[in-house]
Order: sequence, then structure tokens, then C-alpha cells
Amino acid sequence: MKNRTQISMVIIGFFIASCTKTDNAQPVLAINYPAAYVVNGTSSTLSVINLNTNEVANLIQLTDDVSGMTHNGGGKFLQYPHHVYLNPAKNQIAIAAPGIDLSGGHGVVTHGGTAKVVIIDAVKGVNIKLISVPLMNHNAIYSPDGTEIWTSQIDEKGTVLVFDANTYNLKSTISVGKEPAEVTFSSDGSLVFVANGMDNSISVINPVTKTIIATIPVGKNPVGAWMGSDNRMYVDNEDGQTVSIIDQVQRI
Repeated sequence: MKNRTQISMVIIGFFIASCTKTDNAQPVLAINYPAAYVVNGTSSTLSVINLNTNEVANLIQLTDDVSGMTHNGGGKFLQYPHHVYLNPAKNQIAIAAPGIDLSGGHGVVTHGGTAKVVIIDAVKGVNIKLISVPLMNHNAIYSPDGTEIWTSQIDEKGTVLVFDANTYNLKSTISVGKEPAEVTFSSDGSLVFVANGMDNSISVINPVTKTIIATIPVGKNPVGAWMGSDNRMYVDNEDGQTVSIIDQVQRI
């Protein structure tokens, strides 16, 4: 991920036809065709790509105001949005905003300021909720049943926060390895994987009990563990420039 503008994408099955807009506010979209969302970290925007034409249909300015406004009274552009994930119902999107630019690589990036999880209406393209978290985060992901939102806290204590996806209240705080980055789920939703960049390991969590069931050593500075079509997890080790493969059946 070094020397690249940070970009993350999610695809859903219905998107923009028209929109209305007021001054200094996010446009209200009417999404009704196949499209992809791409979050652009340095410009604090969300590109909407029409998959029928493979062209950008709209550009949403992301803000840190729940109303989607930017104004002198406090609302401003969202700082360095990083990853975007869709919920199972395909009507909401979660975006992590660590408040620091990760486009040059992750490395040691401990950050003491306030980061955010931003919930966007996936049809209208406007803010629904902003959740402030104590430390910088890497991604915010919905549980496969859509009832929870998981996000990491990138510091040496190493924690993962779990929020109720309906009330947005904090449900659990789980201790993992040092500087956890991406949080991902297995294809059947029975396991959660957390890449611990400073520990060179993957924490495996039972999403029901919220307990660690395995800690697996991998390469140097893992960023995320991604599910493959063969039901194994593929870990990208940024500093090691390697890929570690986790066989769930044999290792867990």
C-alpha cells in the first residue's frame, strides 16, 4: 500500500439516477442502478461508479457532521477516510476515518486524536451517524448478520471495538495484538480475523463470545487477512512483502 493514494471500494446492486442538493451539504441521491463506491482518502470523497457505463456518476463530499453539512460552525470535511464496507442489507455503508493519511504505508502510526466511524445511507448517499472512537482505526466492518459494527484501535494496547449496528452503542472491547489494522470475517461469519501489525500476528476471534481462540504468527507488519475462494485466509504482510496463507481447518 506504499506510495499509493488510499482507495477502498464496495459494490452494491442499485445506484444513482437523480439528486437534489443544498449549499454546503451532501447531495441527496436516488440510487437505482448497479454501481461501486470508492472512498478517496486524501480528497475526503466517495466516488460512485455506474457499472453499466464504468464511469463515475457522482462524487460525494464526506463530512464529519451527521447532517452532511460543511460550515463555519464546526462541520468540516472528513479527515482521511480509509476503508468502506457495505452492510448485508445493502442499504448502509460504514467508513473508517482514522484522521491520518495512511497512503504512504502503515508502519508505526499510533495516533492519539479522535477517529470516527461514519455510517452512510447507501441509497441516498448522506450521513446517518458518526461514531467517535478514541484512537485511529483502519476499517469498520459489519458482522455478516448486520447487527454489529467492528473497528480496530491502532495502538500498542491493541483493541477491537464492537458497536450495536442499530443503536450504535459500544457492546464490547476485545484485547488483541499490538497495532491492529484490518478486521475481517470468514465467509460463514463464524470467525473474525484481526491483523496485528506490530506483533506480526493474526488474532482469531469467536464473534459470539468475543474471545480470542487463536493467535497465528505471520509475516512482517500484516495489514489484513482476506478470504479466498478456497476458504483459506490470505494475509498481506506489508513490510515483509509476502503473503501468509491460513488454513482454517488445520490451524484453528
